[in-house]
Amino acid sequence: MELIRSGTNIDFVGKRRWAYMISSLMILATIGLFIWRGGPNYGVDFAGGTVIQFELAKKQAVAEIREALRNSRIEGTHIQEFEEGGEAEYLIRIGKGSDVAGVGEKVQEALDAMFGQGAVEIRRVESVGPQVSEDLREKALFAIFYSILFMAVYISGRFEMKWMMSVIMALSLCAVTYAALRLGVSVSWLIIIALLVTLILCWLLNLKYALGAIIALIHDVAVTLGAFALTDREFSLTTIAALLTIVGYSLNDTIIIYDRIRENLRRNRRRNLAKLINNSVNQTLSRTLITSGTTLMVVVALFIFGGNVIHDFAFALVVGFVVGTYSTVYVASPILLLFERKKPSSKAVE
Repeated sequence: MELIRSGTNIDFVGKRRWAYMISSLMILATIGLFIWRGGPNYGVDFAGGTVIQFELAKKQAVAEIREALRNSRIEGTHIQEFEEGGEAEYLIRIGKGSDVAGVGEKVQEALDAMFGQGAVEIRRVESVGPQVSEDLREKALFAIFYSILFMAVYISGRFEMKWMMSVIMALSLCAVTYAALRLGVSVSWLIIIALLVTLILCWLLNLKYALGAIIALIHDVAVTLGAFALTDREFSLTTIAALLTIVGYSLNDTIIIYDRIRENLRRNRRRNLAKLINNSVNQTLSRTLITSGTTLMVVVALFIFGGNVIHDFAFALVVGFVVGTYSTVYVASPILLLFERKKPSSKAVE
């Protein structure tokens, strides 16, 4: 099945400078949003504290619920109202500085005193201590980092048959990571340093496919996090699962186009690289649109009808799949032109 007629020649590579500008602005906006908001809006998984979900027999104003909790000396709360199955439900988040011992019973008593016995039904109570939340936050960051690193190693060996170079890159990163840990560098800075070292090694070792894939994956994760910061959504373990899914999906899309580029290079090595990349993208465009379109329909359905529990997860997938398709065409593929310009004998490609 083809949505795009054979012979289509859309000039994607020619628009790469505009794409780089748009991508740079999105990433800068993400950084600006995190600075303005003082970092990600961590959920209870990463920030610690308690989450209580309950249903009221009759819909009440959030201000009245907050007043009831204040009267019972339950401080540091954030209350969110949502509908689940047509019923009025509420979510209370209590900060990690509060005493979590018996907090579920305290909330139950406070709401019963305000709205009457039997008016409140506690659905769930989840508590995470500060040490556990910090450990989860570090492991989540490492999960994203290692997934990107292992994929870079795989692509280097799979597409360029440079397994030894991939091993050298992996060992170098292990050495950098170990040295940074010994120096007491925080996990966030450790991962930033490791990613920068990865990009430099890919450039120096001439691992062009790996470099394009890594930049595209970092781009997709950054833009998705920016969408979360813009909409003030919580960053939780569910978000990590969505980001890892986006990384896998985006890489799969990139591999398809890289495979076609490699095939076309074998057939005609003397052809202008920019035109060859452009033709390869056009040749796989129908497959890309079909795969992305059908997948996007599923996640949009999850976002609309999935309910509050998976709402943030579905939102991340919607943003990530759209951005991942864009980055495969406009970010990962044109990166190969940078290596063509590294060759002394290569002509400038416009």
